[in-house]
Amino acid sequence: MSVRPVLVHPDPMLRRACDPVTAVDADVARLIDDLIETMRAHGAIGLSAPQIGDLRRVAVLEAAGEGAAEGAGQGNPARVFVDPQVVAKRGAWGLVQESCLSVPGVKGNVLRDTRVRVRALDREGAPFEVELAGMDAVCVQHEIDHLAGVLFVDRLSVFRRLALRARGALAGERRAAAVARS
Repeated sequence: MSVRPVLVHPDPMLRRACDPVTAVDADVARLIDDLIETMRAHGAIGLSAPQIGDLRRVAVLEAAGEGAAEGAGQGNPARVFVDPQVVAKRGAWGLVQESCLSVPGVKGNVLRDTRVRVRALDREGAPFEVELAGMDAVCVQHEIDHLAGVLFVDRLSVFRRLALRARGALAGERRAAAVARS
């Protein structure tokens, strides 16, 4: 296990869609361990593989909001999601303030579903489905977005994005997007 560097916007790797994981093997287990250690070292509640420069569909969470596993983030194992996908959305949308290790210094309000059902593989490769609510639901949607090359700033209002660009918080955004598409 090791703490890996976190890529920062506008790194073009953050805009690339990740590849499915064909087998949960020792290499994927190392990736999972590195994600957990890096997430904890930064005090984050979630982290996805592209944030550490790996383009496989793997994310980890330690959110401890409503609907979290009892004791999450308090010595309990992090939740591991290999090839996650939202299979159902329940409940209303909620406006939540998000931030991201890959977009330091930026916070913004994003509309997210407040309850989702997610299908994924666990760290041993076994399939599972779980219903998440509150902050856990928000966090898993944020991380699944990363796996598709989407950042939370893409979900901010047009006015908020323009304000962030004007103050230089999203500098290099257009150039990085052009590089990622090529």
